[in-house]
Amino acid sequence: MTAILAIDPGTDESGWCLYHDSGRLFASGVKPNDLLLQEIRETPADVLAIEMIASYGMPVGREVFETCVWIGRFTQVFRRPDDVLFVYRRDVKLHLCGSPQAKDPNIRQALLDRFPRTGGGKVPQVGVKKQPGPLFGVSTHAWSALGVAVTAAHQLAQKEVA
Repeated sequence: MTAILAIDPGTDESGWCLYHDSGRLFASGVKPNDLLLQEIRETPADVLAIEMIASYGMPVGREVFETCVWIGRFTQVFRRPDDVLFVYRRDVKLHLCGSPQAKDPNIRQALLDRFPRTGGGKVPQVGVKKQPGPLFGVSTHAWSALGVAVTAAHQLAQKEVA
């Protein structure tokens, strides 16, 4: 049983989630990067998984480099920096959707399909305040972090089998 802290890094704030490899989401959100650094230092999670930047040969801007700096800072404050799992967006798309061409709505739907429809409202996996589902509160960049967490859990399970 492994707890995974997954991060979708950004220049100023990052999406995050605390996920259990049994398929349970404990918490998620979006935080300023400086506050997230402290959370990583103190996390009870067994694994830190961070979405990694990939190079496709195209010119990139300042934001990409700033995000890379934050990835490094997040990595260094984790209690076992050499064990941080870097998950590429392409791997998330392939694992969840079976295609590297998948878009964000496809990824979100694939994530929804993995969780029980126990909440109220139009999307029972998310639910509503009165009747929350297992993904209640997941929004914006936390969806990407959840994709990283689910993919990381799969990658870790594959390592155990090998």
